Amino acid sequence: MRPFDYERPGTLDEAVSLVAFDPDASYIAGGSNLVDHLKLGVATPTRLVDVRGLPLADIEETADGLRIGANVRNSDLAAHPAVRSQYAVLSRALLSGASAQIRHQATAAGNLLQRTRCVYFADATTPCNKREPGSGCSAIGGYDRYNAVLGTSESCVATHPSDMAVALAVLDASVEVLGADGVRTIPLADLHRLPGDSPEHDTSLVHGELITAVTVPALPDGAVSTYYKARDRASYAFALVSVAAVVAGDEVRVAWGGVAHQPWRATRLEAALHGGPLDEDPIRAACADELADAVTSEGNSYKLAMITGATAMVLTGLAGGPR
Repeated sequence: MRPFDYERPGTLDEAVSLVAFDPDASYIAGGSNLVDHLKLGVATPTRLVDVRGLPLADIEETADGLRIGANVRNSDLAAHPAVRSQYAVLSRALLSGASAQIRHQATAAGNLLQRTRCVYFADATTPCNKREPGSGCSAIGGYDRYNAVLGTSESCVATHPSDMAVALAVLDASVEVLGADGVRTIPLADLHRLPGDSPEHDTSLVHGELITAVTVPALPDGAVSTYYKARDRASYAFALVSVAAVVAGDEVRVAWGGVAHQPWRATRLEAALHGGPLDEDPIRAACADELADAVTSEGNSYKLAMITGATAMVLTGLAGGPR
């Protein structure tokens, strides 16, 4: 691990100033992802600004829904009574992520900003456009079991690893951020980006911007939701594919994980199923339409059948509820 300076700011503005005006500085909170990358030489900041002591650890029930402080621990968020009773999709997604020890360490903002688990990204001896722009993509033509199938580019085929982000995508959540130019709100759909020719940028955040909270709108009356994750082992593993879904009257919302560089909101599928029966055949047809642009390789082609079967299972299950 390379040496770095360590700072513990007393205010949000001080924290932002320390990072925004130092291109080699980085925030750290729970550190469950960043510390691994420091050890591997994947991340090499010269200054770490620890925001864990800042007052960002409250969960508030508001007139419009829920406001989650950036430093709320994943385990606390999953267990919160309002999350368990009103946002089952979020609670289940959080509980399916990592181990109990890591969930007790990881924070809401850190979860959203965790970087890909592509094996080549984590191996500093191999070319990776995400780690070193312009060096190439070892995953293309390499070990491809975990590669993305939607929204890929010639520069990157990595997937986004967060379960929480997939749930928040289907909940139409937003993040509040504070930067050198002030406060702004970013819809979650616009936070994570597809790789294009600059996969080193995972999000639309400007350097120095600090996520301070996540806001989640209230669901319609009678809405039901859930999260399903297919993985190699039940104890803890990243998603091969995952499905977050909300059904509320005629409205159907679906987001997929493990298939793209960002949580994939299945908008074509949602439009096809709006107001119709949530039976096996129309769901599979809508999945086929959503996956029409998928690009697969020998190692990851299984994801198409897996995500289709998982989506059918989830939606037919929710349709048995108070719809």
